[in-house]
Amino acid sequence: MTVPGRRSSTFTRLLRHGFTDPSAAERLLDLPDMSSVRGDPVLLDALGAASDPDLALRGLVRLVEAQDPVERQTLLGTLVSAKPLRDRLIGVLGASEALGDHLARHPHDWHALVTYEAADLHPGVEEFERGLADATDPVTLRIAYRRCLLSIAARDVCGTTDVAQAAAELADPATATLRAALAIARTAAPADAAQCRLAVIAMGKCGGHELNYVSDVDVIFVGEPVEGADESKAMQAATRLASHLMRICSETTIEGTIWPVDANLRPEGRNGPLVRTLSSHLAYYQRWAKTWEFQALLKARPVAGDPMLGEEYVEAVSPLVWQAAERENFVADVQKMRRRVVDNIPVAEVHRELKLGPGGLRDVEFAVQLLQLVHGRSDATLHSGTTLKALQSLAAGGYVGRADAAQLDAAYRFLRAMEHRIQLYRLRRTHLVPEDEADLRRLGRSLGLRTDPVAELNKEWKRHASVVRRLHEKIFYRPLLDAVAQLAPGETRLSPKAAGQRLEALGYADPAAALRHLEALSSGVTRKAAIQRTLLPVLLGWFADSADPDAGLLGFRKVSDALGKTPWYLRLLRDEGAAAENLARVLSAGRLAPDLLLRAPEAVALLGDPEGLRPRGRDALEQEILAAVGRAETTEGGVASARGVRRRELFRTAAADLIGSYGTEDSPAEADPGALVDRVGNAVTDLNAATLAGALRAAVREQWDDTLPTRFAVIGMGRFGGHEQSYGSDADVLFVHEPREGVDDQEATRAANTVIAEMRRLLQLPTADPPLLIDVDLRPEGKSGPMVRTLASYEAYYRRWSLVWESQALLRAEPMAGDADLGRRFVELVDPLRYPAEGLGEDAVREIRRLKARMESERLPRGADPTLHTKLGRGGLSDVEWTVQLFQMQHGWAEPGLRTTRTRHALAAAHAAGLISTEDAQILDEAWVLATRVRNGVMLVRGRAGDTFPSDGRELGAVGRYLGYGPGRVGDMLDDYRRTTRRARAVVEELFYGA
Repeated sequence: MTVPGRRSSTFTRLLRHGFTDPSAAERLLDLPDMSSVRGDPVLLDALGAASDPDLALRGLVRLVEAQDPVERQTLLGTLVSAKPLRDRLIGVLGASEALGDHLARHPHDWHALVTYEAADLHPGVEEFERGLADATDPVTLRIAYRRCLLSIAARDVCGTTDVAQAAAELADPATATLRAALAIARTAAPADAAQCRLAVIAMGKCGGHELNYVSDVDVIFVGEPVEGADESKAMQAATRLASHLMRICSETTIEGTIWPVDANLRPEGRNGPLVRTLSSHLAYYQRWAKTWEFQALLKARPVAGDPMLGEEYVEAVSPLVWQAAERENFVADVQKMRRRVVDNIPVAEVHRELKLGPGGLRDVEFAVQLLQLVHGRSDATLHSGTTLKALQSLAAGGYVGRADAAQLDAAYRFLRAMEHRIQLYRLRRTHLVPEDEADLRRLGRSLGLRTDPVAELNKEWKRHASVVRRLHEKIFYRPLLDAVAQLAPGETRLSPKAAGQRLEALGYADPAAALRHLEALSSGVTRKAAIQRTLLPVLLGWFADSADPDAGLLGFRKVSDALGKTPWYLRLLRDEGAAAENLARVLSAGRLAPDLLLRAPEAVALLGDPEGLRPRGRDALEQEILAAVGRAETTEGGVASARGVRRRELFRTAAADLIGSYGTEDSPAEADPGALVDRVGNAVTDLNAATLAGALRAAVREQWDDTLPTRFAVIGMGRFGGHEQSYGSDADVLFVHEPREGVDDQEATRAANTVIAEMRRLLQLPTADPPLLIDVDLRPEGKSGPMVRTLASYEAYYRRWSLVWESQALLRAEPMAGDADLGRRFVELVDPLRYPAEGLGEDAVREIRRLKARMESERLPRGADPTLHTKLGRGGLSDVEWTVQLFQMQHGWAEPGLRTTRTRHALAAAHAAGLISTEDAQILDEAWVLATRVRNGVMLVRGRAGDTFPSDGRELGAVGRYLGYGPGRVGDMLDDYRRTTRRARAVVEELFYGA
């Protein structure tokens, strides 16, 4: 007896066996009809192993209640004693509510699951035809078909067949059903049957021997008159038979429907005649057919009706199928069809669409079919209508990488298994992944995911879809296929002359050198050369899309020479679609990124990692650099490691900047240039700050272990303090120290100077890594002043001697390395100087304007075009920054938003405070961002810093491409720059000079 308030032992067992509603299950087991098996542990184990134990038990109870008393005991006795029946029946009932309903309506059909013989494991069309032999009308045909479906589902859910075998088995009863339906139609209209020969050609998944549980069965009907019959009347008779066949299968009866028969793949689609003669079919395909119709014919297979006529049809159309790739615009046509399918998916369903969505089943099928049509012209081993068999043949022939094929195979099998189990539940035609938690749980358990079915299912589904999406795009959209598809029959290789002409037309300035690079990369029979031959046609197109294709190809050869023997390099480029495209963009966009990459080519791995181009934060960088310094045996070795990290991170930043600026086939260019500028400025600043921290640690450890006799801080100034550094920027800094308790001032100062000298030496040592120059010219008294001061010395100097330009320079002061508390106190010291109470007096404003005017007249390089100089020219960086800084010094004391070291932040704060109009703020921001982008672009293209546009035409074009201007639009770029900065100068004249 169960104690009130305490769960029964049965309830606990049911819960442990996976029941979600143990109370309801307990009530069902307590029913009189279930008394003989209520406590049977074998039955409970079988129910617990089902996809949905609750559903399985409900279905079992309904089936038991539907039996007469004698049959009921037979069923329950067999269920407990015979494991094959128990596994099959419980498995089906736990996976399919619809088949549970069928068994409840036809309670004797459970006997179809008892048989367990060798022939039953893999039945063919003949066995299913015997199973349908007694069907004489649509209703009995449906009942018999569902009975066949029971055995297929049982083998599927029990794992006796895999997903490919189950799909093939589902095509066999479909074939048998079409034959039975045609026999019923012939019996109903013997006069029509006597007039014509009719063949039913299966298309789509049925034709490919890979059908779903519930799917349209695509067919084409071919008819011929019997000897002596009138062709017109024979075709009318054949059309009536075909129409009747379709109704028998498609119409809804008291037993539901089997599946729709769809004949829309016929010539002219639904607008064309339902039945045509063979000659009519051929005339249409030879003259009017579109590319997609030949793609569909890949799967054509005669299944019912006149077998000889069906074979004649397939033999006649097959040559046309394998010539389709020679049609004009073949690849583009197929790709358009794929895009059209994707575009037709409702937006709300895209993320749940298992078949047509990104990374779905159709991606695999289309890619495989395209490759079959392209390469099947000369390779008959690819002539298979079954997706997985064709994929195996493509891999065996080298048309798809074996690893790619294996991943696609595994992903396709998983996605098809999901599709099967989703449809099996209610035997409804759907390709949408359910959203209900219970449905997802049943689906996950049916696929063997038992620990956390919902989470594991979503994880596996997303993983496989991601694999499909990546590999599908790699082998489906690449120009290599287009090039292969448009070859004339028999032409397999361009002559050297023709190859040179083609390269020249693509923009290669030195085709002979390009051909030498290609020969060096791809000649030979090695695996490396074979992969290069696959990659190069794609890469050449991407190189040609840049301003300097020759540099891109040369860089690729150098990287390949350096990394070609490593096992992962070519595999990365072949298997990671983004890596190859990203590498092509980086190598052909200028000198800086390739130079950084070639100093340590293994950094190419960053281009294949989705997270590889994301900037790392200062904390992570500093942690890595300090750890490297700590592990090093020598000071030089420690800082060399730190500089190595800096070089790698500079490459990461440059690559991300280039790829974001150019865009890729998968993602457009960054629409907000300001975001690109900020990303570079923050990343380079964080990197340089972390590098200084590493150099400081190394210099201190050299003589004092980890504790310097004086507290020491590095204060960033200029663009460093403003987080606006570019790739080649020096680190403008001030050094401040404060002797520790009990340490003499002279000893502390000596130690601080020693550290500074050692930091500068270490960061400029000749190595393969770019140096980081430390500039301290903004210190009090400039080059004449001491390199480092105590905090008290700074306070005394600023109180007595500070000039207005020094207060302005301090607007950018921000602690970057060293003692954080000392850095904070330095900022507190200088805040009253840079944000003076009540703002600047008139004399100070006049002095700032005078200094600015003098700088414009004296510092602009001789011969430089003032309209194109990014720093000192009209409306350039200096104009915008001095204007913003004037507002900061005048109003920073009252507006907290202005108390920032960053130009764009301060400009936005001035606008928010109503100090600058929206239009003026936008004009200044646009000019500042553009000038900064030009400087970044010049550095990326030339590999050295510059404040004006390059004079070399190719370099100028490369800067234009970086800024988003296509080929031949250099003039537009310069005009836009002049117009943007001219507008900014007008704003500066008004706001800064008070004009």
